[in-house]
Amino acid sequence: MVPTPGPVQDRLGRPLRDLRISVTDRCNFRCAYCMPRAAFGPDHRFLPRAEILSFEEITRVARAARGLGVRKLRLTGGEPLLRRDLPVLVRALAGIGGLDLALTTNGVLLAQHAGALAGAGLGRVTVSVDSLDPDTFRRLADADVALADVLAGIDAAERAGLTPLKINCVVRRGENEAGIVELARFFQGRATVRFIELMDVGTRNGWRPDQVVPAREIVERIDRELPLEELPRDPGGEVARRLRYRDGSGEIGVIASVTEPFCGTCTRARLSADGHLYTCLFATRGTDLRPVLRGPEGAGDAALEAALGRVWATREDRYSELRGSIPAGRRIEMSYIGG
Repeated sequence: MVPTPGPVQDRLGRPLRDLRISVTDRCNFRCAYCMPRAAFGPDHRFLPRAEILSFEEITRVARAARGLGVRKLRLTGGEPLLRRDLPVLVRALAGIGGLDLALTTNGVLLAQHAGALAGAGLGRVTVSVDSLDPDTFRRLADADVALADVLAGIDAAERAGLTPLKINCVVRRGENEAGIVELARFFQGRATVRFIELMDVGTRNGWRPDQVVPAREIVERIDRELPLEELPRDPGGEVARRLRYRDGSGEIGVIASVTEPFCGTCTRARLSADGHLYTCLFATRGTDLRPVLRGPEGAGDAALEAALGRVWATREDRYSELRGSIPAGRRIEMSYIGG
């Protein structure tokens, strides 16, 4: 019998608390920082159905991760709402108990699914909105999509009780930084907007340092018109710096992976749609869990939990703190592990 490991820490003393689960590598957007159309091309090969984890397999991994100390599960993609029958998976994950269950989406399909997801046990959603200007939004998404559909999805999520809402905005120099204050004001008192520095995830998004709008500048722009004050950072591994409006009408967050790395408090693992476990967003390789998941009967969840524990216990990733001193490699693309 394989012993149950229990809570686990990596080589730098970081616990495993968060698991992001990619349910599909497909997406209906082609954002430049994630799945740029020119780099991926019309012949890009998405994962065959047989390679993608079943809902039962995903639930087994989540249950094992719960035994190792995971308290937060976030469903991602690609675009997770493209995965058929997603509420079935949500219901199974909610049944594990003791988990904060959330989903990140581009929001285009959210109006159709918000009620069913909430009914299945989803707790909250984060919606990506890079601009409130319809033309800029469409250009950044590089797809025939309408901002109005995303906003309708956010409305539906609120009605369904998928709150507190978070809005993600990846800020890129010369593209959408002029709309930062407008976005903050639009969602003030309604949702927390998290402004994210453009990161060098993967190798196909053409990232350059001069495209990064530093978190410091983002905060200064907003503070000039909507005065802010810093909030204490959550010691439990929260990646965002939190700032609240001085008038008490809510808060924003900034995720400064480039200019203010937070590797020392990172508690996240990522599961790809085809069952590979990654211990860093900037990883070059992962650990394939399918041999354990699909191995001989009798291996069971204890063996899976032990395998997960071994991966995390040997982890020493801190890419963002070492950026510039690590040789260039073929990092995993964001669309594959969900950001």
